[in-house]
Amino acid sequence: MRCANPDDLGRYKEAIFFFDKAVEIKFYFYQAWYKRGISLGNLGRYEEAVASYNTALEIKTNYHLAWYKRGISLGNLGRYEEAVASYNKAVEIKPNYHLAWYNRGISLNNLGRHEEAIYSYDKALEFKPDLHEAWCIRGISLNNLGRYEEAIYSYDKALEFKPDLHEAWYSKACSYALQGNIEKAIENLQTAINLNPNEYREMAKTDSDFDAIREDERFQALIQ
Repeated sequence: MRCANPDDLGRYKEAIFFFDKAVEIKFYFYQAWYKRGISLGNLGRYEEAVASYNTALEIKTNYHLAWYKRGISLGNLGRYEEAVASYNKAVEIKPNYHLAWYNRGISLNNLGRHEEAIYSYDKALEFKPDLHEAWCIRGISLNNLGRYEEAIYSYDKALEFKPDLHEAWYSKACSYALQGNIEKAIENLQTAINLNPNEYREMAKTDSDFDAIREDERFQALIQ
């Protein structure tokens, strides 16, 4: 049995104190700099987290986990171009690291680079085909490109792995509404609202994706 790490217990400030002590004794202990970055990130101190990952990477440049976590913190700071560059380094070192591909796609999506985002999700799914989050957000990128049938297929794949994924039901309703398929839009929106009534009832009231069906009595009944 190993001793519990304070970070594992959610005691992030305490963990940072111990990591600081560790690198004071042994500066080149790159794992301590890396774990210190994770604790800082968990506290929302993303700038400091990036600095900690940078130090870890100065010591061990091919540490793919540090490149990955650095990308997460940069993404949380809205520095998406830098995040993509960090994920690029992670997958250059470890090409089958599906989480880096997935989060790279999120940053690309936030930059409006949807085609590149889809490629990134596809790479994540190549290595982990049951990653329902990737199927779902892949659908959102396809939807943004007006490729509604492909988006619906992607949402269906997400639901195949996680049938109660309310985000996928709602997004699928949006794609059907944009196609003008009222029956399917209502059916999928109903399921999303059943799973998460407060959120999706309110969202649908102002979501422009539903403008084409907004006057339909069935839609009006759903959002009341």
